[in-house]
Amino acid sequence: MPMFSLEARLKRQAVLDMLFRTLTRISAFSVLALLAAIIFSLVVGSMPAIHAFGFGFLTSPEWDPVNDKFGALIPIVGTLITSGIALLIAIPVSFGIAIFLTELSPRILRRPLGIAIELLAGIPSIIYGMWGLFVFVPVFADHVEPWLNDHLGVMPYIGPLFSGPPMGIGILTASIILSIMVIPFITSVMRDVFDVVPTLLKESAYGLGATTWEVMWRIVLPYTKVGVAGGIMLGLGRALGETMAVTFVIGNAHELTKSLLMPGNSISSALANEFTEAVGELYTSSLIELGLILFFITFVVLSIARFMLYKLGQREGQAA
Repeated sequence: MPMFSLEARLKRQAVLDMLFRTLTRISAFSVLALLAAIIFSLVVGSMPAIHAFGFGFLTSPEWDPVNDKFGALIPIVGTLITSGIALLIAIPVSFGIAIFLTELSPRILRRPLGIAIELLAGIPSIIYGMWGLFVFVPVFADHVEPWLNDHLGVMPYIGPLFSGPPMGIGILTASIILSIMVIPFITSVMRDVFDVVPTLLKESAYGLGATTWEVMWRIVLPYTKVGVAGGIMLGLGRALGETMAVTFVIGNAHELTKSLLMPGNSISSALANEFTEAVGELYTSSLIELGLILFFITFVVLSIARFMLYKLGQREGQAA
């Protein structure tokens, strides 16, 4: 009887184990299936615009719904510029906050500051957009943009980037709002990965006379580079796909300009503003193709990041 009971239990465990492996395999492949379905639906919806405009859709700045002439150049440029500037601002700020929380902050402040950062990450994007439009934009137009015009707008080479009427809304404003939105995400990931660095490594570096900056740059960052890159990519993904906050403050103008102070447009804001008003198959298809382009941009950026990490790991292996 005990032998029979043991054999039955082993068979039941084998069945449960096989069921578990099957469910996990289905869960993993369902993600790929969902991704393929999204790509397929975007491609199918974009076909009328692809047939009508071809690759010229990517290089044309024209956006004329009345005459059914569409181009994606202005939204693509606006998306890349706002996301790039947002990361340029957010990465050093997030790195500094993470260093302070993990190495320099008094213990009594670490938990409240960490909770505050997590709360910032949970604020809906439309709240950022409303705050940006009604609070940040007036202050930016009255105090910051005139200073930029007077001091940077007259400089050679970079002057055209900071010239123009101080309206408050524009590409630079949208970039700053985006940076504020992605800082909590990047900071949270950096803080968490910095916390997993073995204390022995850091204490050994301090014992050899290293400063806090040297410990972070030479010990912590190499140990956590994959996690840090993942946090940055998370922030970039949020910046590339952000819709409502950008729609409130970017100006939503289909104009190609050198100045960062002038209104512009992004892919996500164009979709948010015009999708419900799109009339006709070609207009709707052009907007869907914008979504496909945004998907492709995100995929390319993430692929480049993974490739860079792979090459960096290879170099470390060769050095070792």
